[in-house]
Amino acid sequence: MYEWKKVILNSSDTMSKAIQVLNEEALRIIMVADHTNKLIGTITDGDIRRSLLLNMGLDTKLLNIMHKNPKTVYENDSDEKVLSIMRVEDILQIPIIDQQGIIIGLKNIQNSIGVKRLDNIVFLMAGGFGKRLKPLTDSTPKPLLLIGGKPILEIIIKQCIEQGFHNFVISTHYKAEMFKQYFGDGDKWGVSIKYVHEEAPLGTAGSLGLMKKTKIKEPILVLNGDLLTKVDFENLLNFHDVNSFSATLCVHEHKDQIDYGVVTSLNNKLVNIEEKPINKFFINAGIYIINPSLINDIEDGVYLDMPDFLKRQTASNIEVGVFPMHEYWLDIGQIKQLKKAQKDSNLFT
Repeated sequence: MYEWKKVILNSSDTMSKAIQVLNEEALRIIMVADHTNKLIGTITDGDIRRSLLLNMGLDTKLLNIMHKNPKTVYENDSDEKVLSIMRVEDILQIPIIDQQGIIIGLKNIQNSIGVKRLDNIVFLMAGGFGKRLKPLTDSTPKPLLLIGGKPILEIIIKQCIEQGFHNFVISTHYKAEMFKQYFGDGDKWGVSIKYVHEEAPLGTAGSLGLMKKTKIKEPILVLNGDLLTKVDFENLLNFHDVNSFSATLCVHEHKDQIDYGVVTSLNNKLVNIEEKPINKFFINAGIYIINPSLINDIEDGVYLDMPDFLKRQTASNIEVGVFPMHEYWLDIGQIKQLKKAQKDSNLFT
């Protein structure tokens, strides 16, 4: 049973605190209350992402980003009425209040109707050589390296299964037979796992061209096979659908501190000295949503990386969305990231 009281904050709390609670409690909502526990606003996962894209700082007060007139229900409202409101308003959670507006609970649609079955294909890119992790990858492809006793790719697949996905395609090249030996057809997990094979490396987008002959009806969730994250993929799909994007790219904030004082000058005169500034920017997180219509834009057997593919779409005036992630995310590309993943294995196993 989820603990709704843990997602109650006050208006003077910061966005950083809200992100921490959203990640820890996985309820996708913050209820903002006054000193009497009266509801004065709500903040959703989407509100946080929009604020990040607007470059609002993590010290921003919740008062400045919360919805001040949120939808609510009363404790005596029937389940049918509550679910009807949630469907009409297209919301996943709704606060329960008493007649004085005091928070007494939270209705979560997933707990009411169960986990939704998602027919979208999950396309897992697992063909790389993992050269930066040698000698570990001399005998084992990177997605099959163990984290907490389980291969990275198994952790990803199980996470997707828990969120309702059941159709998987693994793109292989290096030591392809090891993937088929371990995962088989997916029957062990009650799902379907199929394979496409890159005879030569095709890049992070080129392998999608191998799916052209497959009947694809829904947007494809594309994941690098060497990452760990706690992002909610259904939430990502909803973001993609609501905004009517043809493709969506997940990004993660990266901070880079300069170890020196940075000098700004104009006409040989000092303007400012900023000591050890921190630069913030978004990096590609290796998670994408791609509409079926775009698959036909990928040439068969031609090497193509995802950044080049997405830039080609935007150059053709095709809208590509950007989904900022605040959840745990780790790209396991080098030994130091592998060690961190092993240290954090309790989050996933």
